[in-house]
Amino acid sequence: MNDFTHFGLTASLIASLKGMQITTPTPVQSATIPFALAGRDVLASAQTGSGKTIAYALPLLMHLLKQTEQTALILTPTRELATQVHQMLTRLMGASSIKSVLLIGGAPMQKQFIALKKRPQLLIGTPGRVNDHLKRGTLSLAKTSFLVVDEADCMLDMGFEPQLNEIAKYLPTVCQTVMFSATFPSNIEKLARKYLKNPERVTIDSAIQEAPKIKEEIIRTSAANKFDQLLNQLIERQGSIIIFTRTRRGAQRLSKDLKSYGHSSDAIHGDLSQGRRDSAIRQFRSGGTRIMVATDVASRGLDIPHVRHVINYDPPQRREDYIHRIGRTGRAGSEGHALCLVVSEEHSKWRGILNIQAAEGEKGVKNSRAHRPNKKRPWMKNGPRR
Repeated sequence: MNDFTHFGLTASLIASLKGMQITTPTPVQSATIPFALAGRDVLASAQTGSGKTIAYALPLLMHLLKQTEQTALILTPTRELATQVHQMLTRLMGASSIKSVLLIGGAPMQKQFIALKKRPQLLIGTPGRVNDHLKRGTLSLAKTSFLVVDEADCMLDMGFEPQLNEIAKYLPTVCQTVMFSATFPSNIEKLARKYLKNPERVTIDSAIQEAPKIKEEIIRTSAANKFDQLLNQLIERQGSIIIFTRTRRGAQRLSKDLKSYGHSSDAIHGDLSQGRRDSAIRQFRSGGTRIMVATDVASRGLDIPHVRHVINYDPPQRREDYIHRIGRTGRAGSEGHALCLVVSEEHSKWRGILNIQAAEGEKGVKNSRAHRPNKKRPWMKNGPRR
């Protein structure tokens, strides 16, 4: 479809989309919106930055506009993603009478108590905090007729399955459900059987396919020289940068070290209060901070179009995490750059994540050592054949 008018949306939703300069549906939106509008359950897979939030937001809002006594629940794995989704739907709702509430950990409970007493139709939150309210009796899902489970694979990776199972106990028997997941492993199939009834399955591209306009590079270095190599790269590169580390402590320490060298830097990780995390994101989004050092908590959910570079200071746990990391750049069709700093003891880790053989080079990854082609590691492109 060439525009959103073919979906039968309200004039106010069409106006909100135009105000956000969203005029043409993405493939995942074209594929899922008709099913969801028809009341079908949907199990969908799409790569990061594909527009999935809009794909479920429009049918959800249409549902609430028609069923004014019903509520809808959106579950996300991270606070940042929940906040971003809430902001997106708030913009879409415009002057609508639909009330919403954001239920995330780290935020004051009292404010959430007050918001819930106003009986909002739209509930957006993380599983832990939603469960807290259910157990306290401050939240009722008795009238919830539309459920979204976003980033389902990440939910399971973060250990949220017990919380999801608890939430399911509070949901009505009849509840339309839309579930998005980057991949469809067996545990996702099992989760889908619990929540979905005869779902329409939608797969857009592969979850392990990188965004086409992201230029990827690998620099081979040593543990002793890695930080110096990072400093060199920060000087050479222009624009906003997200640097990913393995641990929370590592993110905090690296941000502090960068500040000591005169770089405008802040850290975001799970040990920070929600207020600190929100403040760091606002500063980075507004350009007040050039560099954000983050753990994988930021690899899903952050949609900041001006991010020019992603630097992997430490390797992620899985290839899918790598894809989500580099997906923070190259947003909305713009060009982006992704760099991996690889030390000798991490070679096997990166080889498993990137899954690149010397003879293939099919992803177009550029490899360098201080900007010189690497000729010693056969698993890197342009290296000698085995």
